[in-house]
Amino acid sequence: MGNLYGDNGGVDQEHQQNTDFDKYCNKMQATLVADTPNCGSGTSTGDLRARKNGFKANETEAAPANGCLKNCSTNSTTCHQAKGKVCPNSRQALLTPAKKLKDWAAEHTRKTSFEEVPLHTACLTYLGFYLLMILGYINQLLFVPKVAKEENRDGYVTLYDAFESFYSRYVYRRVRDCWNRPICSVPGEEVTLKDRVTNDYGWSFQFTGTETRCLNLGSYNYLGFADAKGPCAEQSEQTAREMGLAMTSTRVELGTTQLHLDLERLTARYLGVEDAIVFGMGFATNALNLPSLISPGCLVLSDEKNHASIILGLRLSGATTKVFKHNNMRDLERVLRYNVVNGNPKAGGKPWKKIMILVEGVFSMEGSIVRLPEIIALKKKYKAYLYLDEAHSIGAMGPNGGGAVDYFGVDPKDVDILMGTFTKSFGSAGGYIAGSKRLIDFLRTNSHAHCYASSMSPPIAQQIYTSMSMIMGEDGTETGRQKINQLARNTRYFRRRLAQMGVITYGHEDSPVVPMLVYLFSKIGAVVRTLTTRHIAVVGVGFPATPIMEGRIRYCLSAAHTKEQLDYALDVIDEISDTLGLKYSRKPREPNPIEY
Repeated sequence: MGNLYGDNGGVDQEHQQNTDFDKYCNKMQATLVADTPNCGSGTSTGDLRARKNGFKANETEAAPANGCLKNCSTNSTTCHQAKGKVCPNSRQALLTPAKKLKDWAAEHTRKTSFEEVPLHTACLTYLGFYLLMILGYINQLLFVPKVAKEENRDGYVTLYDAFESFYSRYVYRRVRDCWNRPICSVPGEEVTLKDRVTNDYGWSFQFTGTETRCLNLGSYNYLGFADAKGPCAEQSEQTAREMGLAMTSTRVELGTTQLHLDLERLTARYLGVEDAIVFGMGFATNALNLPSLISPGCLVLSDEKNHASIILGLRLSGATTKVFKHNNMRDLERVLRYNVVNGNPKAGGKPWKKIMILVEGVFSMEGSIVRLPEIIALKKKYKAYLYLDEAHSIGAMGPNGGGAVDYFGVDPKDVDILMGTFTKSFGSAGGYIAGSKRLIDFLRTNSHAHCYASSMSPPIAQQIYTSMSMIMGEDGTETGRQKINQLARNTRYFRRRLAQMGVITYGHEDSPVVPMLVYLFSKIGAVVRTLTTRHIAVVGVGFPATPIMEGRIRYCLSAAHTKEQLDYALDVIDEISDTLGLKYSRKPREPNPIEY
């Protein structure tokens, strides 16, 4: 595979690959002609590449889960299946070299839920959505628009999308009060909302001057560090007094302080890698670093549920992107194998400069956890790079809060590029990339986020440093470990109570992101409004952020939540679910009380 660090290295590596491959083709051509009468000079380069990688020509479909691959001779007298052994060319031997990996995969599947929607609910969801659209068109036809209408200019790039404008004005506007709610407090386990009203059906809002204190189930405050009191806040305040609020410079000019260097060293130790680099914005950590690592001629295999920052970074890079089904290892291997065998079609079938698998640790909208051990096995098998976005898993997963890598107990060095953000578990802002020293040195000179963006604010860096030290236990207390354990307990209790009441939730039972499916667009608004009146702040998510059929309420749990707070929220959710008919699940329910 190509050099990870820049285009020049990648081109040189590609040239070496082509030279080696030509020698291999010549050798294989002679061997095939001599040994196989049907494989003469007509054998294609693609066929030879397939043979080189252990497959038959044009073989792109994944083999049966426990069967031999197509290039294994099943009519042989020494067939492994006949003897009850694992064929060395079977999927079990190649994809899952150890039996425990296969057992883990089955256990992971059991703990992950993506229950299908009932048919009548699906019909009502589509009917309700199209009814909203029809009413919107009638409104647009009969009434004078309340906003200016701007047409795209002839000869210019399209600036306005007609459907997007229509949807925002006549569908989203009806529930606009459920989003963009101003807050006026620290987003801890509770949050204060500024009340507002609309007198023109959502076209505009006015503040009432009152406030509502709510239980916060919408913020990513996983470990409860987003607080105005305690060691983190106190040390950040002291840093702000000593160093100010901003560096007003980039890292490569006058924006690097000893605090930044200490934070990078601490992050590397925390993750168990050689080095790390930090950035002032989490979104930009993906969007502005991916173009530094991949370029045209590279191939990226991206999970279909990856975050918008990843999608933007891939677009900016110019690399070829192939999307595989969410957390589907069979589909990932199918796409990976096909592209390894056939190469880059734009380069006449030559090998790709680099092949990179790009996934998230915890998927922020699905609540699912990456199947990391299986992906690492595939990555090693096909000699690809692995980029892991730990934005929602770092701090929130694993016995030590080390993210998906810690959760599965894999070697951090098996992940080529570790990315994460400080905006969730650490109660701060910014992001990081960690890995080998060579990788980080390359980014220090090539990353746009490092060379051109403003340096991370000192109080922000101090908040991260203090909270990370507490998680690692370097403050001399067990506070960090207690927070990790409390989050795990809250997560499992909350998810099991929801399952017991009969609502459909997505994701893994250990994921602190808990999507509850409500499906109908109108029910998203009804649930958010009702919960707000009962002093519970949540996030509703619908089309176009999700497919039409997957409207949901997303709960984010925190170590700061107490059992009493969770019980109150669950009792209210149970009551609302009965009123609005949200108990769609057809799974058997646990009859016994759920233990905390």
